Amino acid sequence: MIGKLLQAIGPWGPVLFGIGFLAPLIAQSMEALHIAPPFGLPSIATGLAIGTLAGLIAKYRGSWV
Repeated sequence: MIGKLLQAIGPWGPVLFGIGFLAPLIAQSMEALHIAPPFGLPSIATGLAIGTLAGLIAKYRGSWV
């Protein structure tokens, strides 16, 4: 059962990485560098948008580079 679950979410690994790791990193970096998020959004929302987009691009291309 766990093996099937891992096989199902495996291809979505880059997107999950973007959401789970990159989004908080981007949000914390924006706060530490005093960068104002666009459109009055919270920094975590901006991080989620950028992280998800980067993950989707990496999934589509098949590579982070």
